[in-house]
Amino acid sequence: MATSSTTSISGLSSGLDTATIVNQLMQLEAASQSKLKTRMTTEQTQLKATQSLNAKVAALATAAANLAKPATWASVTASSSTSTVAVKSTVDAAPGSLRFTVDQLATAHRLTSVSTAALSDVVTSGSTHVTLTAHDGTVTDIDTGDGTLQGLVTAINAGGTNVRASTVSLDGGQQRLRLQSLTTGATSDFTLTNADGSALLGGATITAGTDAAITIEGDTIHSTTNTFTGVLPGIDVTVGTTTPIGTAVDVALVRNPSALSDTIKAYVDAVNSVMDDIDTQSSWNATTKTSGVLSGEPAVRALRNELLSAVYPKDGSSMASVGLQLNRSGKLVFDADMFAAEFAKSPGTVTAAFTSASTTNPGFAERVGAVAKSASDSLTGTLTASINGGTTGIKRLQDSIDAWDIRLALRRTTLNNQFTALETAMSKMQSQSSWLASQLNSLSSNSSSSGN
Repeated sequence: MATSSTTSISGLSSGLDTATIVNQLMQLEAASQSKLKTRMTTEQTQLKATQSLNAKVAALATAAANLAKPATWASVTASSSTSTVAVKSTVDAAPGSLRFTVDQLATAHRLTSVSTAALSDVVTSGSTHVTLTAHDGTVTDIDTGDGTLQGLVTAINAGGTNVRASTVSLDGGQQRLRLQSLTTGATSDFTLTNADGSALLGGATITAGTDAAITIEGDTIHSTTNTFTGVLPGIDVTVGTTTPIGTAVDVALVRNPSALSDTIKAYVDAVNSVMDDIDTQSSWNATTKTSGVLSGEPAVRALRNELLSAVYPKDGSSMASVGLQLNRSGKLVFDADMFAAEFAKSPGTVTAAFTSASTTNPGFAERVGAVAKSASDSLTGTLTASINGGTTGIKRLQDSIDAWDIRLALRRTTLNNQFTALETAMSKMQSQSSWLASQLNSLSSNSSSSGN
């Protein structure tokens, strides 16, 4: 309620406490504004609770997407006996072991010029252009600018050639040109000549690129890089460049569902946390005999029902066999031991129960994720719509409260003016009364004097 200092002279003529009377009248006038303020406080509390719930639901949608990733469900943990050899496993990997020997590392094709020159020397002939020919026959014309060794190096490194040029500084200021492919393997070879096909810088010494090679039980496998993809189903091996040739490497593939169980347990806890939040914010409290701040939000009640429904597969089956079910309180319970036992027997079936991307019978992660996204989506989410509506409603209330401030300020001014006018009128009447009394007294005195 707007307030302002009174300009009336309180009660000097009337004997009334007009300032208090004005304040009391203003309290009555401000009753409607007070109701608006109370309502806005309630809606602000509801908005804050909805925003907090929406943040949790959005985090649940992200967690669902992460749980559905194949990397989360890698069925084995792979390890290498050699620190310079890395092993990566995917969901297709199976428990077991692998032993191989490193025969050769992948190297890049290199050329070293026979002749040397100073950086400022012109090294091209016939023109300032040179020709680079790749393994697949692709020909690239390169303009060196001035035809100097420095211009040649700069032009090659300008990009698009898949070759890196450099020079080695020798005694007397001479430079030897070195060229190396940016890729490795036997197919990384290339040639560099003058535009007319003649040798550049006296020709070149060639160091051919090689494929990497490992031997598994008598079979030699090659790769253009030091990574061997799919040496076993779901297993990729990368041999480090510092690995000595002839190194024997043992790879162990051990099933480890405990980490996956921890991930699922954290996910289930997140779902329960959202439902607990909904219960706290929307249920009736028998002790305080009050309803939660979100008890009037249909989107919140619908969200809880949809999360509970998401526990059950659409084909009418149950998640109980893989360790997930509802208790009597309507909360999710995850049995890690049951999950581990079932996962050990049938990892593919269990994985599908949690992460199937089927449109007719999606996995648990997809079902919950769809519910969470439907509620929290920044554009179309049901909770987002409630937040937007609440924000708009609060703005309207604030506008009404501000309008009431102006109205009440004008009303206070009017009341102050009215009471000031009253005091002024009464003061004039009192003055007139005093004057009349003095005149009557004067007449009475004159009359008495005449009689004597």
